[in-house]
Amino acid sequence: MAAPVEDSLIPFPSAFPIKVMGEQVDGFEAAVVAVARRFDPGFEEASIERRPSRAGKYLGLTITVTATSRAQLDELYRTLSTHPLVKVVL
Repeated sequence: MAAPVEDSLIPFPSAFPIKVMGEQVDGFEAAVVAVARRFDPGFEEASIERRPSRAGKYLGLTITVTATSRAQLDELYRTLSTHPLVKVVL
């Protein structure tokens, strides 16, 4: 009998979008890119979708990483969520 495949609804590898929100300050986007590249060395900065808040205080970024495992995604979410410039990760 074969070992069970990792229980996941996500086929690996796959392009996986993540929304990251924070205050629109110098260094926010660069920090998110640096974290993304730690987990996906081929991450393309040009693929980032940017959405500033109406008043311009906050910036929402949608980054699309190549997900290779559940563990990779869990650690990526944990790293982004604990970054001091990041307010929300979805």
